[in-house]
Amino acid sequence: MSSSTPSFPDRIELTGEGLILRDWTEADLAGMPELFDHPDIAYWTPIVSPFGDEAARTRLDRARQLRRDGTALLLAITVDGGAALGEVMLKRAPEGTELGYAVGPAHRGQGLAARAVRVMAAYAFEELGAEQVILELEAENASSVGVAVRAGFRLLDVPLIKGEEKGRPYALQTWGLDRP
Repeated sequence: MSSSTPSFPDRIELTGEGLILRDWTEADLAGMPELFDHPDIAYWTPIVSPFGDEAARTRLDRARQLRRDGTALLLAITVDGGAALGEVMLKRAPEGTELGYAVGPAHRGQGLAARAVRVMAAYAFEELGAEQVILELEAENASSVGVAVRAGFRLLDVPLIKGEEKGRPYALQTWGLDRP
């Protein structure tokens, strides 16, 4: 991170769209496996699988380290600041500001991901000075494509990002949302 890049605050809480995005805490550890230990999350995201207590501790520690490094924010998605329903991520890299998310299976169908992405995008534009935020999604992941569309993103005319993770190949499309 360059000295001209704004650092992340030590504590953060973003509100909007009926959500409170907040720091992960020790109190969240017990509920994280219920959110992240699911075949859909294992398949579509880089989150480790199986996801148990040790993975929860590692994810909390990683969230804190990424914040200190100034490279990423991982925030719990909540409706009231209480129980976590999922996670939204903002990652800064030389190629731009990337967002990502995962919503626990029991909490899907409420528009949480699209709303959390819009709140995090607003933070990136207003507080970090981002000109564009991106989502990298597999075209076959219809739910995530729907989130991108509902959040106002458009498919960018850039090459696919191809690779392999967890023993399977992937090809990611890049979706963008420009500063209003």
